[in-house]
Amino acid sequence: MTTTVADSTFEVHDPAILAGARAILDACCSGQEMQDAVLAAVRRNERWRGEQCINLLAPEAPTSPAVRALLSSEVGTRAAEGHIGRVNRWFAGTAHIDEIEALCVELLKQVFRARYADHRLVASMIGNLAVYTALTAPGDVIMSIPQPFGGHSSNRPDGPAGVRGLKIVDVPMDPVELEVDLDLFRKTAALVRPKLVALGASMTLFPFPLREMSAALEEWGGKLFFDGAHQVGLIAGGQFQDPLREGAAVLTGSAGKTFSGPQSGIIVWDDPALTQPITQAIFPVLAATHQVNRVAALAVAAAEMIAFGERYMAQIVGNAQALGAALAARGIPVLGAHKGYTRTHQVIADARAFGGGLDTAHTLARANLITNKNLIPGDRPEDWDRPGGLRLGTIEVTRLGMGEPEMATIAGFMARVLVEREAPESVMEDVIDFRQGYQTLYYDFEQGLPPHLPNRS
Repeated sequence: MTTTVADSTFEVHDPAILAGARAILDACCSGQEMQDAVLAAVRRNERWRGEQCINLLAPEAPTSPAVRALLSSEVGTRAAEGHIGRVNRWFAGTAHIDEIEALCVELLKQVFRARYADHRLVASMIGNLAVYTALTAPGDVIMSIPQPFGGHSSNRPDGPAGVRGLKIVDVPMDPVELEVDLDLFRKTAALVRPKLVALGASMTLFPFPLREMSAALEEWGGKLFFDGAHQVGLIAGGQFQDPLREGAAVLTGSAGKTFSGPQSGIIVWDDPALTQPITQAIFPVLAATHQVNRVAALAVAAAEMIAFGERYMAQIVGNAQALGAALAARGIPVLGAHKGYTRTHQVIADARAFGGGLDTAHTLARANLITNKNLIPGDRPEDWDRPGGLRLGTIEVTRLGMGEPEMATIAGFMARVLVEREAPESVMEDVIDFRQGYQTLYYDFEQGLPPHLPNRS
């Protein structure tokens, strides 16, 4: 069996990798062999990334066995367009689906201590687009964080905010404190009078002055929108700030990062006046059938957060602070050192002395240490592909039962590669040996808490 691919003058994906995939498929004699090629690639990734690597990607979290099982459950084949309730559905036969979805909504309300929640966001960026659809009109002015200071594209011209046709003004940031420059924010906001201020950051180390920012917007009725893509697990576990209590009108986030659930979005709010515009933006505008298996998995992740979130999130933050200190002690510069490195799951290293973020991340990957490049203050927008920073996160290592002593070990592996210039392949063998002792996921109903970690209250 052969495949035919039309000629193209433009391809966003790596053409060599696509050509390799075509060669594999061209060598297959049947659809069965094509399926086997896909399954083999999945198994290779599962063995390498799932068993042999130290995964320090801040956007990744391993899901519990219960959550993972639900993602392949029978209910995932069922359609459930519309709001919960017999009259609201387009299809009959959704009584049990209503039950699943109602449980998810109520669990999310409980987790975030919110009056309203929605479960239908198949991606967290869709949550941001829902907010912009509900609370702004094309041509409105908003403010959001610029990308060299961690701002995410979903709140910038190249993402949902730009697609909505909004005029975007930068939230002023302090490059040393890595926080909002509050005095300059007040002055700028008074000049442009934004309808919405979006606080969404993929580099997120310290809390935002939400009460002060919200108060500055009151004069003209502006609203604060907290895009907690990275922080919602920390918020749910009581280990970060509490946006809805501190002035934010709406909170969105990813269920697949610190929240440790299925890849999807979360949105919660308190003001009943926002319910109609937000839910109207979600359905029928942005979501129709919305993966009920994912909704069930999100509900279980929420239950896990209620039971284990405080301890889990506290250990994540403790591990991040320990990792930052251990890296700095071994000669790897870390942002925010004078402030204890971080108050979240993230650590940001300055990788310019080691060749920059791109090359450093790929060098570490040869040692089975998985990180990602990241813009840092001082980078220019054109440095997007080759920024100066390296972002690390402690979600997965924490769920595998690691604590502060293990963070020192991980920092040692990284220093051997970057500072001591040891061949990554030789360090890899030690990383694999170390990783073999951490194959069990904790902070769930199957395994409970790690037995060897101290009580954190």
